[in-house]
Amino acid sequence: MTHVATHPPAPAPLLREVYGRLLRGLRTRQARTLAEVAARAGISLAYLSEVERGLKEPSSEVLEAVCVALGSSITDLVGAAHRELRALAADASTGGRVLDLTSRVGSSVAGTLGHAAAPTGTPADATGAVLLVA
Repeated sequence: MTHVATHPPAPAPLLREVYGRLLRGLRTRQARTLAEVAARAGISLAYLSEVERGLKEPSSEVLEAVCVALGSSITDLVGAAHRELRALAADASTGGRVLDLTSRVGSSVAGTLGHAAAPTGTPADATGAVLLVA
């Protein structure tokens, strides 16, 4: 008789890990250094590095400062994290579900940066909103 080994599903990543991955991805796509973004956000380089690696649980004020330093917003960050977690839940064999807060017509959850142009090399949607892509 053959036994098929089943592995428990991988635990969902911590929100701080998702935020860190998204922020690092945006920073590196912009070819900006940790030192540059940290100085612009008003935080230490070491702290930003720990945030990007998912080791620190930053306050909403710190997240907003880093997002602004990257030409984005906390709304964009939260939306991108939501999409990533929703995709992970859809891929999970447990049939996990994540509430889709962006499906409402006219919702502002997608978050735009007004009419400001996206920094060079930053993915943007048709409205010009900077996209944080996992």
